[in-house]
Amino acid sequence: MKKLLLLLVATGLLSVILLSMRRPSIESPDYEVLRKIEDKIEIRSYPSLILAQTILDTASYNEIGNTGFRRVAGYIFGGNEKEQQISMTAPVIMELGERTEMAFVMPKQYSMEALPKPKSAAVQLTKSEARKLAVLRFGGYANDAKIQEKAAYLKQVLKNEGIAHEAKLIYMGYNAPWDFFGRRNEVAFELK
Repeated sequence: MKKLLLLLVATGLLSVILLSMRRPSIESPDYEVLRKIEDKIEIRSYPSLILAQTILDTASYNEIGNTGFRRVAGYIFGGNEKEQQISMTAPVIMELGERTEMAFVMPKQYSMEALPKPKSAAVQLTKSEARKLAVLRFGGYANDAKIQEKAAYLKQVLKNEGIAHEAKLIYMGYNAPWDFFGRRNEVAFELK
């Protein structure tokens, strides 16, 4: 009995490890790197993007993660007027503040007119303006403390470089919860 239990646990762990090492081809928005600062900081230019987003009344990553994700994921998994499945993209974008916006970037194949309307009034389709972001990349699992630590570091580097930026913190997460290896997180500020 012990050997069977040990075998089941080992098989489960191996499955989780293999799932996390798998690199699915998930679409991400294109951007141009305009400048690199140090090893992990980039000044990027992003085009206008179509977003499915929801707004939550908190600035805490830990508090909004599940609620916001479920709302927007519901839209792409068929919670829309056509009950249409829309491909998942990365990253999930959170603009953190007193009111936090959580958004999925819609796949490039869609125009605003081609996307079905959300069934939930808590999800809106919007089009972002083209913008420049200062971005710091980091690994591991994100939480409020780590996001704030990385944001403080990025702010200090931007101050040292004389680069003016907006105050609102942007967090971008690229991985599924079961991805243990090669996790990609980013904090960013929009440049003035």
